[in-house]
Amino acid sequence: MEIRIIKRSDVGKTESIMIRIVAVALALFAAGLLIAFMKLNPIEVYVSMLKGAFGSAYRFRETIIKAIPLIITSLGIAVAFKMQFWNIGGEGQIAMGAFLASFVALKFPDLPKPILLLLMIIAGFIGGGLWALPPAYFKAKLGTNETIITLMMNYIALKWITFLQYGPWKDPAALGFPKIPNFSDNAILPKLLGIHIGWVMALALAVIIYFFMNHTKKGYEIAVIGESEKTAQYAGINIKKTILIAVMISGGLCGLTGMIQASAVSNTLNVGITGGVGFTAIITTWLSALSAPIIIMVSFLFAALIQGGSYIQTAFGIPEAAASMLQGIILFFVLGSEFFVKYTVVFHSSVLKKEAN
Repeated sequence: MEIRIIKRSDVGKTESIMIRIVAVALALFAAGLLIAFMKLNPIEVYVSMLKGAFGSAYRFRETIIKAIPLIITSLGIAVAFKMQFWNIGGEGQIAMGAFLASFVALKFPDLPKPILLLLMIIAGFIGGGLWALPPAYFKAKLGTNETIITLMMNYIALKWITFLQYGPWKDPAALGFPKIPNFSDNAILPKLLGIHIGWVMALALAVIIYFFMNHTKKGYEIAVIGESEKTAQYAGINIKKTILIAVMISGGLCGLTGMIQASAVSNTLNVGITGGVGFTAIITTWLSALSAPIIIMVSFLFAALIQGGSYIQTAFGIPEAAASMLQGIILFFVLGSEFFVKYTVVFHSSVLKKEAN
């Protein structure tokens, strides 16, 4: 028996949806086995996860708050991925965006709120964008592997924040505790409908990125480079310049996430500012097929999964590791479904080949 993996030439929407539905059903079944092994009722746990994500106004707001950084970071990563520039450096870009925004917030705490927040937004974008430029430059000029460079730069950025937190930016009033001073009220993003206005920024950026990628010349050039560099050269596209611009936008959006998290969530800078969003956003971006509208939906569902997972830890006394395993099982099946959307596995006998030989 011979096994072959064949790329699908065309998959209809109905079939694609059915594959994903089956993947979700299998994920729930597999996770249910783990829950049953812990001597709990899987249905009760699943209902509690929904309750934890949407069961009250407070929990619903928390789900949205967790979705905001995922949406913005995923939008940034999608720009780079569209060009087949594999930006794995979201964590570092978020951290450096938060760093530069925090520098502005701590240096000019008494500036009028609109001006200070605008400067922090600009600083956050610049911080993330500049941190993404070195791998973009090496990729454009030398053809280096951006995956390794962007990944390694994550650790440099996080260690830099650790150095600031335990060193020069340590708050003298914190009684020896390694903490950076809190921002002034002028550096805190205001709220709208009980949630910080990061959600408005996330929705606006989704519209902007959708328009940029689908209805502008530069967005078209990014897509062409992603399809084929030779075609881009033939069309007269400046590949090196486009790579630098696209990756600057990608890193800048990730940096903007850092500004929002530092200002609206932490109210200061700390080493945990990224919260793993840079890595999670890679999954949400890929599952969204690099589409801005779908990124909003997928990021919201992921945020609900995270919020629900946190709730069942308290409701059922489930260890954090077990809750993470449940999330991991669900993600494994959902990501695995993408393989079957794009490929099919064919089984056939090799008897005829043996006879021919």
